[in-house]
Amino acid sequence: MKNTGVDIEKLLRENKAIQIRPQGYSMYPFLVPGRDEVVIESVDPHKVKRGDVILYRRTGSILVLHRVYRHDKTGIYMVGDNQTEIEGPIREEQVKGILVGMVRNGKYVPVSAPIYRITSRIWLRLRIFRPVIGKTIRKLLRKNGE
Repeated sequence: MKNTGVDIEKLLRENKAIQIRPQGYSMYPFLVPGRDEVVIESVDPHKVKRGDVILYRRTGSILVLHRVYRHDKTGIYMVGDNQTEIEGPIREEQVKGILVGMVRNGKYVPVSAPIYRITSRIWLRLRIFRPVIGKTIRKLLRKNGE
């Protein structure tokens, strides 16, 4: 997450929802930098489950918005939607908030929307095939762009 000068963690501790623009392509294609904004609220880390997109602070480092791959007694394991490598475990105290919706092209889309829930679940299950899928899509886009 880009440093905006706003104390994101403080706002979330005060149970205030925040709306920010994510940076980078680790959550592509679900979140596109420059186009999408995310709405994040505070969350009880014990309630975080597979498929949720959470905001967490890497140890001694930056805030990251990634999807929960697994949450068990050893911790929470994360993966970006444009990545195959699983990160973790992260500790529950590193969790700062949870994605509740996004603003895409001026329209609010809650994570409870059926199309979002279905596509994000499928995409999470296709984790190991993402490089092949991405390569195929890029090839098709290049072919159509010629």
